[in-house]
Amino acid sequence: MTAMTRWNPFAEFEDILDRYNRQVAGRNAAPATNGNREILQKTDWAPSVDITENKDAFVITAELPGIRKEDVNVSVQDGVLTIQGERSFENTEDEAKRHRVERFYGHFARSFSLPDNVDDENIKANYHDGVLELTLAKQEKAKPRAIEVEVN
Repeated sequence: MTAMTRWNPFAEFEDILDRYNRQVAGRNAAPATNGNREILQKTDWAPSVDITENKDAFVITAELPGIRKEDVNVSVQDGVLTIQGERSFENTEDEAKRHRVERFYGHFARSFSLPDNVDDENIKANYHDGVLELTLAKQEKAKPRAIEVEVN
């Protein structure tokens, strides 16, 4: 008796779409959210990013292999955090024939709208082994207070 394997054509389609987004769309735009709309920036590629949250902070981890920390810039403006920089193409002088180039080169950028409870004055950055880790501390939201109105 042979075991039957159920084929899911949608899983294959999702795999193709994912590969397309990473290789083609990622070269032309780095999406970020600003409210309910997306900001598109002209870039050559966009690094992969993980965003996690704990009780004290949000943590953004970006993969930037082969990039020196001097070539990475992190900025915050109007509630949007932007990671940008550039990876230069390694041009060899020898006559080696390149059979395949899959790594991305050129300018990159990723932008993220910050939640209201992020203390944008208290962001820590750590860069080690091609991984950028940003820790965005949370701040307490201002508590509503009652204002007594005097009647004359």
